[in-house]
Amino acid sequence: MLSPMEAVTTPPFRNICKRYGADVLISEFISSDAISRNVESSLKKMTFNEQERPLGIQIFGNNEESLCSAAQVAAETNPDFIDINWGCPVRKIAGKGCGSGILNDIPKMIKLTKAVVDSVQIPVSVKTRLGYSDEDKPIVEVAERLQDVGIQLLSIHGRTRSQMYKGTADWSLIGKVKDNPRMHIPIFGNGDIDSAEKMLEYKNRYGVDGILIGRAAMGNPFIFKQCKQILEGGKIDIIPVSERVKVCKEHLNGLKEWRGEKYALLEMRKFYSGYFRELKNFKPFRIRLVTTNCYDEVDEILDEVSVSLNYD
Repeated sequence: MLSPMEAVTTPPFRNICKRYGADVLISEFISSDAISRNVESSLKKMTFNEQERPLGIQIFGNNEESLCSAAQVAAETNPDFIDINWGCPVRKIAGKGCGSGILNDIPKMIKLTKAVVDSVQIPVSVKTRLGYSDEDKPIVEVAERLQDVGIQLLSIHGRTRSQMYKGTADWSLIGKVKDNPRMHIPIFGNGDIDSAEKMLEYKNRYGVDGILIGRAAMGNPFIFKQCKQILEGGKIDIIPVSERVKVCKEHLNGLKEWRGEKYALLEMRKFYSGYFRELKNFKPFRIRLVTTNCYDEVDEILDEVSVSLNYD
């Protein structure tokens, strides 16, 4: 699964990841309050095409009325499932009791989840964390309670809210949830999966039903192809520079068509390092790519990368 990420898992990037082997896709997270107020930019985030299926639309919030209303609006776009974000750790989200902030109030988390499940006719999943702080990691019990109110898939990031993205993800507790004989819904694990080899190692060690790949997929949709190859016992492809450039341009052009040239130029800046990871002598090109405001110049620089750094 391509892990949902704000301003990353846009339709253009999701389509690329799907082509390279991502089995399940999820939208960027969308504020339930914004959906309820018909904010155009938030409604646009629910855009997807048939090629992206199975696809979930992810919502967040902490108010029962707006969450249920948002779930119903999202369901009208006919996704395969609704995903509730109980995992985002950033202060502006968690500080309002949304995302992983809800882990400070487990009864409310369960109550709101049940309300969303009861409000729609399509499956509901949850993405969350081990707990709020390192001193309190109630995920084994929380997983049971979420299952009991009707969710049909649970994704767990192996960190607490307090950890943010620091330190190492603790998959042992994800494994305990999966090994719990009371659990019968699929359990997906998330955190620190940055290669096909690590994906296979964690799949075998913890027995999860699925694995989410997030930050490691940024500018590296090829990781899904490599995961498929190692799962099938094959050799992992080394992605040629020419292919990286081609896909990077496709991503850039897709963002331009989706949100406009200015948006595409700014948003792509965080992807270039991923597309050209570990390429010797890429740094001067990256500096030019992230400082230019000219769309045609980006295209020209990428052509130079293809010629100058093509060691295939």
